[in-house]
Amino acid sequence: MATSKLPFAVPAGLLLFCTSLCVAAQQINLVIVEGEGAINNIKLRTARETIVKVEDENHKPVAGAVVVFLLPNDGPGGAFFNGDKTSTVTTDEAGQARMPRLQMNSWTGPFSIQVHASFQGLEANATVSQSSVSTGGGISTGAKVGIVAGIAAVGAVVAVAVSKGGGSSSNSSTPPPSTTPASGVSGSIGIGSGATLGPPH
Repeated sequence: MATSKLPFAVPAGLLLFCTSLCVAAQQINLVIVEGEGAINNIKLRTARETIVKVEDENHKPVAGAVVVFLLPNDGPGGAFFNGDKTSTVTTDEAGQARMPRLQMNSWTGPFSIQVHASFQGLEANATVSQSSVSTGGGISTGAKVGIVAGIAAVGAVVAVAVSKGGGSSSNSSTPPPSTTPASGVSGSIGIGSGATLGPPH
């Protein structure tokens, strides 16, 4: 069987482009871009953004992949704004998928978000670890205890200083004892006469 040739040459770049389109991906990888180790504040109602990326075996972005985010059924975590525990997102041209904003519940502690990606029969999984805390924007409890302890210590120092100052003031107001010797009676004995007593000269 004879084969016919094209009457024109195919550019190498175009041939390479067609080849890359015709060859299907053999493997996909799920990469966590943002959100790993995030700490979400319950009181401030702030949840960190979670973004994942789907890549092929050559680490090139895969657009059009289906990504499912799965939240814990109970315990720390929460739900999406529609109350669901799962959300499905399609990757963009950069191969990225952003998880919808998380509405935090009142539980504190660590939790995990399960992520599943699928594309043309290929699948990949990943786990995003996060935690929830209940910390207000004001002074923390530990800081308050430290401040109270500091004030108490300062008060004790002031009390001691006042006590010492009062004692010295009381002593200074008391006149020192007199050092003038008391008047007494002196005696003299004359020769050939009796003993005579009289005031000191």
